[in-house]
Amino acid sequence: MADPLILAIDQGTSSTKALLVDRAGRVVSRAVAPVTEAQPRPGWVEQSPDELWQSVRLAVAECVNPAQADRIAGVGFSNQRESLVLWERRTGEPLGPLLSWQDQRTAARCHELAATGAAELVRAVTGMPLDPMFSALKARWLLDAYDPDRRRSRAGELCLGTVDSWLLSRFGGEHVIEVGNASRTQLLDIETREWDSRLLGLFGVPGEVLPRVVASCGAFPTVRDLAPLPDGVPVLAVMGDSHAAMFAHAGWRPGVVKATYGTGSSVMAIGDGGRTPGLCRSIAWDIDNGPVLCVEGNIRATGRMISWLAELFGIRTEALLAEAEGKGPDGVHFVPAFGGLGAPWWEPDATPVLTGLSLGTRRGQLFAAALEAVAFQVEDVVAAIDRAVGRVRVLMADGGLTHSARLMQLQADLSGRVVARSGEHDLSCLGVADAAGLAAKLWTIEQLEQRPRPADVFEPALDEMERAARKDAWHGAVRRSRPAGKRSST
Repeated sequence: MADPLILAIDQGTSSTKALLVDRAGRVVSRAVAPVTEAQPRPGWVEQSPDELWQSVRLAVAECVNPAQADRIAGVGFSNQRESLVLWERRTGEPLGPLLSWQDQRTAARCHELAATGAAELVRAVTGMPLDPMFSALKARWLLDAYDPDRRRSRAGELCLGTVDSWLLSRFGGEHVIEVGNASRTQLLDIETREWDSRLLGLFGVPGEVLPRVVASCGAFPTVRDLAPLPDGVPVLAVMGDSHAAMFAHAGWRPGVVKATYGTGSSVMAIGDGGRTPGLCRSIAWDIDNGPVLCVEGNIRATGRMISWLAELFGIRTEALLAEAEGKGPDGVHFVPAFGGLGAPWWEPDATPVLTGLSLGTRRGQLFAAALEAVAFQVEDVVAAIDRAVGRVRVLMADGGLTHSARLMQLQADLSGRVVARSGEHDLSCLGVADAAGLAAKLWTIEQLEQRPRPADVFEPALDEMERAARKDAWHGAVRRSRPAGKRSST
C-alpha cells in the first residue's frame, strides 16, 4: 500500500489553501482558492458562507488528484476565527451573510453593554475584553435579524457556528465546534469549557442554537461531497488558524512566541498569563492531554492595511512593498485604526490617523510608514506578552507579509529582538496537518519536536536610543488616534 497522506485545509479571510503532506512532513502539493468580502456599509464586513464552502471544494479539487485521494489517511481543518454564520438545521441553507471577525456593526451595542458593567463579567469568564471582534455580539445581531423572537432557535431549527462549525456541517452529522474556536466566541467559560448561561442571557443567545464543544481531535463528521476524496475519510483535527500556526512552530515548547502576519495579526504564546492588560486568554488546543491555554494579542489591520493602500494607489501589493524598500517614512506615522484598535489598546472608538505629513511627502514615505506601523503594532503586543510570560528574545514569524525582508528587518530593529521567519508560509495548514498526523499515528510529538524548521534570522541593527525615540513617536501618533479621554494611557 502506498504511503498515507494528510490533507490540510485552511479557510482564511482572503483565501482557502489546501496542502497534501506526506509521512515525513513534506508538502506534496498545494492549491489556493480566493474568497471575496463585501462592505455594504461603513464598518460592515461580510462574506458568503456558500462561497467559503465552494472555495474549500475548489482548493481540494486542485490540490488532490484521483490517485492521491485513496491515500489520504485523514483531513485537518484550520479556519478564520470569530466570524459567524446562522443556518437552517434541516436544509443547511445559510439565513444571511457570514459576519466577519473584522465587522464592527455591533460597536454601539458593545458600548451599551459596557455601560452596564458587563465587561467585567465577560473578561472574568472568557478571558477576553468586550469587543465587537468576538462572536457573541455577532450572534445577537444575526438572531435579531433572522429570529427576533428566538422561537426557531429554541425549537432547534437553527444553527449558529463559527467557520469550523459551518464547514463541518456540510458533511452532515452532529452540530459541533472545536474548543479553541469556541473559546473565541465570548460565550464559553474557558475554565469549564461549557457555554455560560450568564453570557447566553447577556447576549440573547439560546443554548439550543449552539453546537456541542469537542476537543481539537474530535470526534467530527467524516468527509462527504469533497471530490476527489471518497466519502467517509475522517476529519482528524480542527484548529483556529492562529492556533494551528502556533502548533506548526512546535509552540508547546516553553518560550516560543509567534506572530502571524495576515489580514490582521495574531501574536501568541502558550501560558495562562493571568489577566495581563491588553491580552486575551484563550484555549489554544486540546489534543490528548487536555486543554492548553494561551495568551494572545489580536491586531485588526496589518496585511489588510497594505492591500488597502495598494488598492488606493492602483498598484499591486508586491509593487508597494518593492517601492517601500530602502525608503524611510521621514517622520510620517500611520495608525491603521480601521474599525478601532485591537490589542493591546482594545479601543473600538480609535480612528485612523496620518501624522507628520508635509508638502514633500510622497507615496514612498506613506508605504514605508505603513510597514513601520505593522512592526510597531506587533511589538506593542509582544511587549505585553513580555510582561505576562517573561522576556521574549526570539519572535517566530509566519504569514504572507513575511515575504517582505524589509518588514522582517524593521520588526527586529524596532523591537530589539531576533526575528525568525519561517521557511514555510502556510503555517496554519502545516500546523493542523501536524495535529491530524498525530491523530493518525503517522508521527509522535517527539518526532514533531525534532522535525527541521528552516528559518531566516533577522538580527536587530538599531541602537537602543534611536529605537526608544522611534517608539515614543509612534505612541504619540497612537495617542492622537484614541479618544481624547484615553490618550494619557498610551
